[in-house]
Amino acid sequence: MAGRFVPRTTAVPRQEPGSGAGSASATTRTWTPPGPLDLRLVLGPLRRGPADPAYRALPDGTFWRATRTPAGPGTLRVSAAHDGTVSATAWGPGAQWLLDGLPALLGAGDTPDDFRPRHRLLALTRHRRPGLRLLRTGLVMESLIPSILEQKVTTDEAYRAWRLLVRIYGTPAPGPSGATFGTYGLYVMPDARTWSLIPSWEWHRAGVDSKRSATVLRAVRVARRMEEAAAMELPEAMARLQLIPGIGPWTAAETLQRSNGAADAVTVGDLHLPGIVGHALAGNRNADDEEMLELLAPYEGQRHRATRLIMLSGHTPARRAPKMTPRDIARL
Repeated sequence: MAGRFVPRTTAVPRQEPGSGAGSASATTRTWTPPGPLDLRLVLGPLRRGPADPAYRALPDGTFWRATRTPAGPGTLRVSAAHDGTVSATAWGPGAQWLLDGLPALLGAGDTPDDFRPRHRLLALTRHRRPGLRLLRTGLVMESLIPSILEQKVTTDEAYRAWRLLVRIYGTPAPGPSGATFGTYGLYVMPDARTWSLIPSWEWHRAGVDSKRSATVLRAVRVARRMEEAAAMELPEAMARLQLIPGIGPWTAAETLQRSNGAADAVTVGDLHLPGIVGHALAGNRNADDEEMLELLAPYEGQRHRATRLIMLSGHTPARRAPKMTPRDIARL
């Protein structure tokens, strides 16, 4: 359901130095979602750590996102009114592209009613979280690169690498984020060419080993082909991404959950997820990928939604082993 569309252009103050370019005006849009919508739940998967330079969530319920669209860099600010109406403002060359894609981003193409919970935990969580919808950015590389950085390392390591590389090699986001957030204004991630020119010692300084950096470099060389996966059905999109050596089912699923809104893109190969799903659905915290897939089989077509609901339920096993030890390769 497309909702209502109300575009208009309003003047905004000139940018502070370093806060972005090409953004003398802002374009705005309002949209009424077809049902309950919780922006925090919907947009949360875009956040790569508490200091993500491309994403910001404010206490007042406003969300900011900086990204590189096919039309160029853009900044999007989104908030929801008490009546459910969503208001969005965008800046930069990619502003109109972002506003045109606002309903899809917020799950307009998602089909939560297709989910039929067979476990009490899932039914109860869905009842308590009616505003959960699966987002769709339509952008592959912005999710693929951070997913590659998250391969086989702690989240803290991956978030640090993303933060450093985007702030050093990205560009200040269009619009007023510099004036709004000061030193911590938003940044748009580098384009494919810039990623390809990052020297090896800068990857090393960011804590990214040669295997992950090489995978990123292989992906950005065929970035256009990777972006085509955003318009593919899930099996074809998974196959397209995995043509790149170093990209397996885990990375492909983590990417397509965001870029395609893939409700069935279950994350296989995760260190913790099988145990979490096993604990929630069968009381077995030692479940492996095979058992996880068996437990999720009744939800085929909606398996990613099922895992999201499990994670949101809070019904996860108590940690009984140390976290993966961080590796500071920048000191080597």
